[in-house]
Amino acid sequence: MNRLRNRLILVFGFATLAPLLVTAWISISLLDLSLSPTRELDQVSKSLEKTGKELYQRARESLKTDATLGRLNPQQFQGPERNSWPAAIQEFFASSEADRFALAGTNGDRLDYLVRHGDNVWVYSSSLHGVGMKEISDQYARARALVARDLRRGFTYTFVLLTAAIWIVAFLALIYFAHRISRPIQQLTTGLSEVAAGRLDYRVPSAGDDEIGAAIQTFNRMADELKQSQEHLVYVARLESWQALARKMAHEVKNSLTPIRLTMEEIAARQSGPGREFFEQAAQIVVDEVMSLERRVRAFSEFASEPEIAPKAIDINSLLEERIALLKAAHPDVIYSTRLAPDRPTAYADEDLVKGMLTNLLENAAQAAEPGGVVLGVTTAATDRVAIEVHDSGPGLDPQARRTLFEPTISFKRGGMGLGLSIARKSALLAGGDILLVQGELGGAAFRVLLPVA
Repeated sequence: MNRLRNRLILVFGFATLAPLLVTAWISISLLDLSLSPTRELDQVSKSLEKTGKELYQRARESLKTDATLGRLNPQQFQGPERNSWPAAIQEFFASSEADRFALAGTNGDRLDYLVRHGDNVWVYSSSLHGVGMKEISDQYARARALVARDLRRGFTYTFVLLTAAIWIVAFLALIYFAHRISRPIQQLTTGLSEVAAGRLDYRVPSAGDDEIGAAIQTFNRMADELKQSQEHLVYVARLESWQALARKMAHEVKNSLTPIRLTMEEIAARQSGPGREFFEQAAQIVVDEVMSLERRVRAFSEFASEPEIAPKAIDINSLLEERIALLKAAHPDVIYSTRLAPDRPTAYADEDLVKGMLTNLLENAAQAAEPGGVVLGVTTAATDRVAIEVHDSGPGLDPQARRTLFEPTISFKRGGMGLGLSIARKSALLAGGDILLVQGELGGAAFRVLLPVA
């Protein structure tokens, strides 16, 4: 599931839809409240309009009846004086109507009934008893315009202010969430820049379990692997230098030792007479030392050699048990124990290289533990690595030994040549793994052999 994409959709959807919905709700509510007085005013105006129409209709009927029955004296406008007639009279005379009703007076408080008589126009008038229809109409129009304008203005101002406030709050929330989303990405970008600059110790703090958190964890694992690869490259480069030196020394020393040994053997064989015993003893000492030097030369040659690698699937539980069983006879006073992985993990490596590594580590552990001590072998499995650990109950390693532990020609035990751990780690690197110094469970030293999973 793309959590980052869904989170962005939710954040931006909330930032846009929520203010829109809130604004729409407030707008509808305010509009409904603002239109309530207008609707009431409209109903009142309709009632007043209906009342006014009825009053006007009754006044027309009454005026027409009085005019027909002769109850009112009309104002007569004679044809010869047509030019002096009021504009309303002239307009009526010019029309084809026989009669017409019209509101007159300053405020529309008089009703006139205009009747055509040949070339003359008679006008009958009736008062509306103080009711100014024009004044009422004008006042109503002004009041309605005033109410509508004030309500519209208040609604507009309120709507604008509320909308601005809601969008400002939404914008601030958007900035906050965007910062929370973008900050881990910025940290990851900074980490990439640091690693690209060669600072492989830089790590990015984890930000969670989403895609960004997974990317940060992957970056940290990548930085760890790069650092380990760099250390391996440095170690391999140093090994190559040591191997070149070892080959040269082995060749030169071997060329010198062989004639020395042969000459001393020849001297011992030809010596006769007094002092023969002394010469034989001296010659034997020289021969023994030369043979010891030859063994060291063979060790250097082995260290400098590059064996052929033939990886295959190896049951590390069985291999560890087989190596322990082989060494028990050489160290009967040492207690060996194992803690094996129940799923019988399988490694993919050269079996001879792994046997050599385990033999070296178990032998060193037995010598460190001394009689009565304990040596523990442990196997574990992970996703891409299997591990074999060797723990001992010896005195452990001092800081100086830890710093130069895997360097050749450095030995911290009597009779050692200082090449065992160097050869073992070189074998581990050739197998695609490594050897690490870890915290011991028995109080002494502990080593972990890492191998790729089959």
